Amino acid sequence: MTPTALWVSPVSNLAGVARHILDAARAGIPGWELHVAAPQGPILDELAKLGVPSTPLPLEHGTTRAASALRGIIGALRPRVVHSHLAKADFLVAAAAVGMPAKLISTEHGIAADPRLYNTNPVKAWLKQQAHRRRCRRFDQLIAVSHSTAEQIQRHWHPSTPVTVVLNGVDRPEYMPARQPGKRYLSLSRISHEKNISAIVRAFALLDDEATLTIAGDGPDHPAVARLVEQLQLGARVSFPGFLDAQRALAEHDVLVQLSKWENASYALLDAAVNGLGVVATPVGGNPEILPPRCLVLAEDTQAVAKRMREQAQLAARPVLRADWPTVAEMTDRIARVYSEVCA
Repeated sequence: MTPTALWVSPVSNLAGVARHILDAARAGIPGWELHVAAPQGPILDELAKLGVPSTPLPLEHGTTRAASALRGIIGALRPRVVHSHLAKADFLVAAAAVGMPAKLISTEHGIAADPRLYNTNPVKAWLKQQAHRRRCRRFDQLIAVSHSTAEQIQRHWHPSTPVTVVLNGVDRPEYMPARQPGKRYLSLSRISHEKNISAIVRAFALLDDEATLTIAGDGPDHPAVARLVEQLQLGARVSFPGFLDAQRALAEHDVLVQLSKWENASYALLDAAVNGLGVVATPVGGNPEILPPRCLVLAEDTQAVAKRMREQAQLAARPVLRADWPTVAEMTDRIARVYSEVCA
């Protein structure tokens, strides 16, 4: 009988970790049946289209009831492995699986060198660190999506639990139209303080009038960024289209600019690199594992960012993802090996 791996996600939208889950669902985990528990929403709709079984995870009534519901799901499915994604799911699994025989695994997708980046209140940031240290003791294996992520796990949580790096896999396109030099710049991320969109706008203001900038997505910093665009009189060359299909957006632009204060293993950078775009990014987290130095720049050096943006408009400077970076199937094969090792 094929063993079941229950993946638990606290988000229902198609951004961020949903990409990882849906990629794994399409490729399959060799030797395992994948079942996903997540809140009702687009991710469950997509899983249904793929024929991957899923169960709604009710989070709207608070943590206690969510943990109780998850415990019921685990009891009904009897999975060999329960695999959580993102902090809320990590804590839910740690509470819900007490006394159950399933092996517990979590994948860490987002841990920054500065814990205050995602928790601006220093007391709350410290308390969350301590909570992660405690919950790690309940898990049999931690997976990091980059070597940088693994380093931060060790630095912040000091886990006794083993940590394994499984890089986010990305498939190279079977056919890619010939790229041309071009000045159509793209930001494809949440408009929030950690993504540093204002730094992109300031550097873009130094480019010539033929350049355009598309700021896709939305977020709490949208009004402030829009005001900056207006102050710099860039409205005719900067657009805010909202959420865009990532593959279409990449096909219609020449250079991806992502000046995040931290990234772990950015799918946007991976997609840009395999689709022939120029890339400008900050040398933080897992970014140097994906990109060569010619693509990296400090966000606060506006002149240097603008220079990188000009360079990456040309074909010769654009990055090529290293040959040994895993495909999605290679990623899921590695996950399956982690399961086998943990369950042996």
